[in-house]
Amino acid sequence: MAGPLCAAREIAAEVLLRRLQGNTFVEDILDDAFATTKMRPDDRRLTQEMVYGCVRWQAALDWLIALKTEDRPQLPQVQVFLRLGLYQLFFLDRIPPHAACFETVEIAKRLGFVQQSNFINAILRRLDAERATVKQSLAELQTTHPHLGYSHPEWLVEKWTARWGADDTRRLLAWNNTAPPTNVRVNTLKANSTRLIERWRLNESVEYDFVTCPWTEEHTVFALKTHPSLATLGSFREGWFYVQDPSTLLSVQALDPWAGESVLDLCAAPGGKTAYIAQKMENDGELFACDSSTERLKLVTENCARLGVTCVKAVALGDHPEAVLQFQKFDKVLVDAPCSNTGVLRRRLDLRWRLQPEEPARMRETQLKLLRLAAMHLKPGGTLVYSTCSLEPEENSEVVKDFLAAHPQFRLESERELLPFRDGVDGAYVAKLRS
Repeated sequence: MAGPLCAAREIAAEVLLRRLQGNTFVEDILDDAFATTKMRPDDRRLTQEMVYGCVRWQAALDWLIALKTEDRPQLPQVQVFLRLGLYQLFFLDRIPPHAACFETVEIAKRLGFVQQSNFINAILRRLDAERATVKQSLAELQTTHPHLGYSHPEWLVEKWTARWGADDTRRLLAWNNTAPPTNVRVNTLKANSTRLIERWRLNESVEYDFVTCPWTEEHTVFALKTHPSLATLGSFREGWFYVQDPSTLLSVQALDPWAGESVLDLCAAPGGKTAYIAQKMENDGELFACDSSTERLKLVTENCARLGVTCVKAVALGDHPEAVLQFQKFDKVLVDAPCSNTGVLRRRLDLRWRLQPEEPARMRETQLKLLRLAAMHLKPGGTLVYSTCSLEPEENSEVVKDFLAAHPQFRLESERELLPFRDGVDGAYVAKLRS
C-alpha cells in the first residue's frame, strides 16, 4: 500500500462496498473498520470524510455519473468507485486531481474490479477535464434542482418547500450536508463547569466554545473545537460530561423534574435524556427508564453507570408494557417517541436514502399508543412531555391534537419546534401537557 492517503481511500472504498450488502448503517460499518485498523487520527478523519461525503452527496455524484454514461445503470460496485473518485475531485480541494483519479482506479483493481478499471478511469478523467463547467453545473443545480444540488430525496425537498419556501428549505438542505459539531453538556453529578474546563485546558488539550440556548443553563453546554479521541479522555471515562446536542435538552427542561419526584422516561435508550433528568433530580427520587428493547437498555445502564446516576431503574417493556408497569403512577412522564428523524439528517447519513414518503404518517399510531400508555401512568395534575426529533407536523403537532381530542382531561401548556435553519441546533419538537 502506497501510504496513509491510499490506505484512507481503500478503507473508504471497502466501507462503501459493504454498505451495499445490507441494512447496516454506514456509521456502524465505519466504526467496525476503525476498530480493526490502526490509523493516525488525521487519516481516520480523512477516511470518515470520504465515506460520509459519498453518502451525503450521493444524488449529486450520481447525477455527474449519469452525464457521462448516458444515464445507463452501472454495477453498484462500479458506482461506488465512481462516487469515491468524484467526491475527491469536486468536494475535496486538497487532493490533487491526478491522485484522486489514479488511486481510485488502483484501489478498484486491488479490490477485484480489474475489468471495470479502464471504464472507471475514463469517466473520472472526462469529468476532471471539464472541471470548471462541472463545478458551475453543480452550483446551478442547487437552485434549479435542489434535490440533486443538495442531494436529498425529491419528495422530501418538495414537502419542505411547500411548508417553508425555497430559501429556508435550501438553508435546511445545506445544514444537513454539514458535519455536526461535537456538543457536550457538563454532568453536575460528577463535576461543574469550572472544574471541567480546568481539566480540559491543563491536562487534556481540549479546545471548546460555549453554546448558549434559551433553554439551557449558562456555561453548561459546549461545542468541542479540537480534542483527542473522547475515549482517551479521563473526563469522559469518569463521566464528567455527556455528548449531546442542545436540542435534546429542551424536552427535559419542559419536563422540569425535581428531587424527590417519581418520573417515567418511556423511551429512554440510549440514556442521554434519562441521565439529564437524574441530574435535574439530583439523584433523589424514582426514575424509571423504559424501552422496548432489552439490548438498547444496556446502553442506558452503561451510560448511567459512567455518569454516576443512581436513581434509575431500567425496565424492559417488551410487547406488553401495560403488564410491566401495572398500576404505577408517576408525577411526570417523558415520551421521547420514535419518529422519522428528519430533524437529525446531518447526523443520520443513510437515513435520507431510506426514508419513504409514508414514514411520518406510519409512525403516528405508535406515537399515539405511547402517549396513551403515558396517560395511564400519570398522576392527576401531573406533567406529560411529548418530544420527537422530527420536523414533520404529522408526527408532532397533529399527534398532540389527536391525543388531546381523545383525552379531554389534558390541556396543552406549551409547544415548541426547533428548526435548524432558524435555531442553529438539530430539529426537534416538544409539547408539554398537563392532566
